Amino acid sequence: MRAGSAAAASAASAASALPATGVCMKTPGGGRRGVPDAQPGAAALPSPCQRPVLSRLTNNSRIVGLLAQLEKINTESTESDTARYVTSKILHLAQSQEKTRREMTAKGSTGMEVLLSTLENTKDLQTTLNILSILVELVSAGGGRRASFLVTKGGSQILLQLLVNASKESPPNEELMVQIHSILAKIGPKDKKFGVKARINGALNITLNLVKQNLQNHRLVLPCLQLLRVYSANSVNSVSLGKNGVVELLFKIIGPFSKKNSGLMKVALDTLAALLKSKTNARRAVDRGYVQVLLTIYVDWHRHDNRHRNMLIRKGILQSLKSVTNIKLGRKAFIDANGMKILYNTSQECLAVRTLDPLVNTSSLIMRKCFPKNRLPLPTIKSSFHFQLPVIPVTGPVAQLYSLPPEVDDVVDESDDNDDIDLEAENETENEDEVDQNFKNDDIETDINKLKPQQEPGRTIEELKMYEHLFPELVDDFQDYDLISKEPKPFVFEGKVRGPIVVPTAGEEASGNPGNLNKGVVRKANVSPKGDEGDRKPTCMDLAKEDRKDNDRTSQQQLGDQNRTISSAQGLNNDIVKALDRITLQNIPSQTAPGFTAGAKKDYSLPLTVLTCTKACPHMATCGNVLFEGRTVQLGKLCCTGVETEDDEDTESTSSVEQGSVEVSDGPTLHDSDLYIEIVKSTKSVPEYSEVAYPDYFGHIPPPFKEPILERPYGVQRTKIAQDIERLIHQSDIIDRVVYDLDSPNYTIPEEGDILKFNSKFESGNLRKVIQIRKNEYDLILNSDINSNHYHQWFYFEVSGMRPGVAYRFNIINCEKSNSQFNYGMQPLMYSVQEALNARPWWIRVGTDICYYKNHFSRSSVAAGGQKGKSYYTITFTVSFPHKDDVCYFAYHYPYTYSTLQMHLQKLESAHNPQQIYFRKDVLCETLSGNTCPLVTITAMPESNYYEHICQFRNRPYVFLSARVHPGETNASWVMKGTLEYLMSNNPTAQSLRESYIFKIVPMLNPDGVINGNHRCSLSGEDLNRQWQSPNPDLHPTIYHAKGLLQYLAAVKHLPLVYCDYHGHSRKKNVFMYGCSIKETVWHTNDNATSCDIVEDAGYRTLPKILSHIAPAFCMSSCSFVVEKSKESTARVVVWREIGVQRSYTMESTLCGCDQGKYKGLQIGTRELEEMGAKFCVGLLRLKRLTSPLEYNLPSSLLDFENDLIESNCKVTSPTTYVLDEDEPRFLEEVDYSAESNDDLDTELAENAGDYEPSAQEEVLSDSELSRTYLP
Repeated sequence: MRAGSAAAASAASAASALPATGVCMKTPGGGRRGVPDAQPGAAALPSPCQRPVLSRLTNNSRIVGLLAQLEKINTESTESDTARYVTSKILHLAQSQEKTRREMTAKGSTGMEVLLSTLENTKDLQTTLNILSILVELVSAGGGRRASFLVTKGGSQILLQLLVNASKESPPNEELMVQIHSILAKIGPKDKKFGVKARINGALNITLNLVKQNLQNHRLVLPCLQLLRVYSANSVNSVSLGKNGVVELLFKIIGPFSKKNSGLMKVALDTLAALLKSKTNARRAVDRGYVQVLLTIYVDWHRHDNRHRNMLIRKGILQSLKSVTNIKLGRKAFIDANGMKILYNTSQECLAVRTLDPLVNTSSLIMRKCFPKNRLPLPTIKSSFHFQLPVIPVTGPVAQLYSLPPEVDDVVDESDDNDDIDLEAENETENEDEVDQNFKNDDIETDINKLKPQQEPGRTIEELKMYEHLFPELVDDFQDYDLISKEPKPFVFEGKVRGPIVVPTAGEEASGNPGNLNKGVVRKANVSPKGDEGDRKPTCMDLAKEDRKDNDRTSQQQLGDQNRTISSAQGLNNDIVKALDRITLQNIPSQTAPGFTAGAKKDYSLPLTVLTCTKACPHMATCGNVLFEGRTVQLGKLCCTGVETEDDEDTESTSSVEQGSVEVSDGPTLHDSDLYIEIVKSTKSVPEYSEVAYPDYFGHIPPPFKEPILERPYGVQRTKIAQDIERLIHQSDIIDRVVYDLDSPNYTIPEEGDILKFNSKFESGNLRKVIQIRKNEYDLILNSDINSNHYHQWFYFEVSGMRPGVAYRFNIINCEKSNSQFNYGMQPLMYSVQEALNARPWWIRVGTDICYYKNHFSRSSVAAGGQKGKSYYTITFTVSFPHKDDVCYFAYHYPYTYSTLQMHLQKLESAHNPQQIYFRKDVLCETLSGNTCPLVTITAMPESNYYEHICQFRNRPYVFLSARVHPGETNASWVMKGTLEYLMSNNPTAQSLRESYIFKIVPMLNPDGVINGNHRCSLSGEDLNRQWQSPNPDLHPTIYHAKGLLQYLAAVKHLPLVYCDYHGHSRKKNVFMYGCSIKETVWHTNDNATSCDIVEDAGYRTLPKILSHIAPAFCMSSCSFVVEKSKESTARVVVWREIGVQRSYTMESTLCGCDQGKYKGLQIGTRELEEMGAKFCVGLLRLKRLTSPLEYNLPSSLLDFENDLIESNCKVTSPTTYVLDEDEPRFLEEVDYSAESNDDLDTELAENAGDYEPSAQEEVLSDSELSRTYLP
């Protein structure tokens, strides 16, 4: 030992002046080399390249010297005593000094290599134990980084080999085995190939046999179990261990409550949970009755752990149950063992203690998963309505639907749809990162040839000539028109003041007019042959800002008289005028909705039969009478308790004052209730609706208040799920009474006073069946899209017979999307007739305790068309009604019917200035059910009929807009309304826009779907936005002819500058765009070298960038310009690829609200949606100024604006990576948490459990809440 001490001292003194042997040095060539010939005592100076390394490593000269000596011992095979001494000294330093541990794992140090080399070569047991202790110290104190460092140095393989060698001794050394297993358990998770290495080395059975032979030796068993858990992360290892009896072995360790060995119990349960993720092991556990055992043990620990000190053990038992119930046999065993009641009762007892929330959450996940799957209580999941198609498709979902055997959807799928993917030996994938990467990019188009736009005529010129009549603007010489100069002028008829249509705004840009003026009959325009009916209707117009200055005083003085004059002209007596005043004004306070003034009296008045309705109808029988001859159309039920007025005093004497003083910003200028009724008469629906919903009759104006995104209450989802589980446990408490059923035409509504009445038999309505579950709780089932058996999301229905102050819970139980903005603050919409009669005719966001989650209803995979994810989802919300016996309507989003569109178009047509605005409303085609699909053309009239002006008119570039291809995305129609109103306004900017472009607009691509309350499809049962590649003229006429219009424009060399299709998005916030870019698509495939070679005009980004600057709801960072394979038949991609329109977009508007900009934290309303439509127009005008060749002679400072706007400067992160600006969109949509999955990571609870506060994502109980919470 003395000799060893002397050698150590000598080495230490020498090390203070010299570089140590084995220290990594840089050679001139950049490589590393050792310095084996540096002898103690030699007086050599380090070279310049060595000095930085030396100065870094001599901060702790003692450890450097010891490592140098250890390496020398390795090379010289010195006696084991010296190695033992040196390693013990290193161990002492590592245990006592963090500085030493840091030094040994620092970048550039070879300390780890020296230790591992010694470990590999030494035959001395004590030296081996010392080094293992050193490694444990290093890894334990340094967290994951040091464990990874050890893996990169080859530590896994060396330690596994050491384990194999040590096991050959009989008996193996206990201390050695404890140390090896401890360190392998720490570094194994950091080595992606660890499972394979362990299996190849034969380490699995070594560890397993150690446990079997030493069950009573807890000190040895504990690290062995920890390592078994690491082994089990590899599915092949898990199956192999299971075959060798590991599951049975673990059940010898875990047991009832005990204060002893709780650490060992916790590790055994964690290992068991990991092993049971294998279906093979789970089946083995079920076969041996271990599900009952786990439940018994859990109840025992729940009862005895009064101070909650063993929550991790209790959670470990639940995790094992969660794993075993991933298979059907496990779920059945759980139910048979009364597991639902056991976990329900124990979780309810845990609710009072917040720190036990992880137990409640995991219990709820298990119960949700094990809740027996039921089919929906319907005769068939096909739509209640049937429409016979003219042609049955040969392939696709509709063909499959027609070929399904009867009653196929009565079968509940018994497959293990909750199973994890169990990778058996023959199908093993070792690198999960590669799998994830491949999955992520799987939908992105990678074929460059497919990505390159290739203009294809599709149809011959002769075929396309059928569209010539829809483009008269390209041939008309305007010789018969009375044209005026292009300066905007007020247009006056018959002594009536003509004001412009209001430009929709949502805030500071509101016009703030003091009142509305009723306008006289508008002269029919030469280019508007279809306006006869609309011309007979007086129109409410707001005064423009320019006109208001001159007309304010006049309007205030004359407003009341004008209104009375028009009222009498309509044959209304003074009493009715009083009634109308009371209904529409009601002494409106200053904060009341803008625009709801006497000018809107006609729009929001009721028929005489309704106004005189009394309490003669105690049970809410329909009191709307026949409103016109011919086909009968009725208003929905009106509350018959009388009109609840805000003020009972007679308002006749003050009405004119109020009419002049109420602030108006954007009144319902396009709504006309009588005209709406007239249009409904000619609207053709499959069920032949004969009722009109009151919101559509009254109209909607935006409320005068902001509606914030709802803050989600803590624990709401698990509370709702617990109430659902009570249905199974306490079945006698469930009423289960059908109160509404479309499938039973002769169904009679129950007469009990406490039961709500429902109705959806009106245009765009969707509600199929209602079942009363508890006294104030109802399950609602939506109707499938016609000729389909799915797409349930849109709802629109009427409720009556309510009592005020009662909390009613509504559960819509057959939604299909896996997540929804209802989980992130969105509320459903409600419209109260009583409120509308009290001068508040608006949809408002309502509901509390709102959430969206997977339920226990499902459909067979056959009926689902082989779709994955066969379960349904529930939207649940609770509402308290403000009025007794009101009639209220609920909707997924602000309804906008086909008849509303036709009414708006007629009002625009009859109200425009024909000498200033060129407006045409044509019929693009007829739909399958015989409704017309309108096509609108808007531009400015030519300045004169001189040749130059006609040429300028014909050479204006086209902008082609479309909307509402998906009926449930009603927000798209509100955005389109904003666009149309802006284009038809007398705003000078709008006039410039009309002079710049010709607008071709198809405002509703799917009229039939909208009319019949579909969510996504047309009557053909197909998503029309997936038919653009090869539309069928018989099945998809609107798409066939809309594409024909675009093909015609391309053929006559009038390619549109912009195409945009307006949509709504159910799972993201804000408004954003999808476009098409080859470069960005290739960039997302990680083929960076290819993307660098692509030259592409970045002009496709100009319009979204402009909108991000001028539209407060628009978010550039949500935009994407990637072309996915699944979207190749959408309008956006086909118009880009086949027609050749570079600026081809889908503009998506949120159904929820905004999380950025001016509207951050607010739910979106119609005012904001219409504003977005108007801002889109302003963006087009700016785009014109940036792209027009005529502008290129302007000062360069103006052109710099485009560069600033596009911000196209690239960031080069590597020689082969081209990164666009900071708004580079992520391809995959980010979802905060999923409402469906079955994976979760074990979260380590903080030691101070009293301070444990689960995140919002964790507590909502989605099946993947834990895994999602911790993802970056």
